[in-house]
Order: sequence, then structure tokens, then C-alpha cells
Amino acid sequence: MSIDPIDRRLLGVLQKRGRISNADLADEVNLSASACHRRVHRLEVEGYIKGYVALLDARKMGVPATIFVEITLSTQADDVLDAFEKAVARIPDVLECHLTAGSADYILKIVAEDTEDFARIHRQYLTRLPGVAKMQSSFALRTVFKTTALPV
Repeated sequence: MSIDPIDRRLLGVLQKRGRISNADLADEVNLSASACHRRVHRLEVEGYIKGYVALLDARKMGVPATIFVEITLSTQADDVLDAFEKAVARIPDVLECHLTAGSADYILKIVAEDTEDFARIHRQYLTRLPGVAKMQSSFALRTVFKTTALPV
């Protein structure tokens, strides 16, 4: 199903303030509380809303370093891609893994305590990933902008 402008307003508010009460959300988008609840439930059932999370502070959690790792595989055969993706999904420090078009096959976003911790992650996990031919790591010096909100 498609979504209308009211649904988009609901989604815009919810992705920035996921803990807002239904009453406050209804007021913000100019709906009755029951109509707001029905719409939000429909958006959940239809998969527009995939879940609700708490966004944690990486520094306070002890993993302030962000590292982007570009990985090139030895081949792009389906079995190699599948094996790589299954293995990388089991690494707890990997926040994101993207299959890409360009010079690398995958880009990983990894968090670590510091360079020594990243060296541990590299030794313990990254060097053991199947099918890897080349790896290049880049440390983020500072996060200039970050959001989880999609344009609605």
C-alpha cells in the first residue's frame, strides 16, 4: 500500500522521537488518538516501521572509534559472497555491511575502543573472513553529521 502525507508526518516524528506517546503524536499530526494508533499499527504491519530502538552513545559505551573497511573479494561467485556475508554478520563490532559497486566489493562500518582494539578485531575476525583478496581501513577522525532519519 502507499502512504499519504499524514503517514509521512507520523513517520517523520516517530523516527526522531520514537518514545513519543500516542496522545502527543496524535496532537502533533492533528489526528485523534484512536486514528493515530490505527495508522501507526498499519505502518508497523505493512513494514514501513521495522522496529523501535534506543540509540546509544558510542563514547559512553567505550567504542568511540569508527572505522570503515573496504573489502575486495577474490571472486564474486555466489557461494563466496554468501559465505562472506554469513561470516561478517557474526562479527559483533560490525555495525553495517554494504555490498557495493566500485573499487571494493563491500564496505564495513566497525566500532572499536581504539587502534589496539581495532587491531584485535582485525586479527580475530577480519583476517579470517572467507574469500578476501584485499582490505583497506580508514579511521574516521570526527563525525561531522550523523542521522538515522530517512527523508519522508
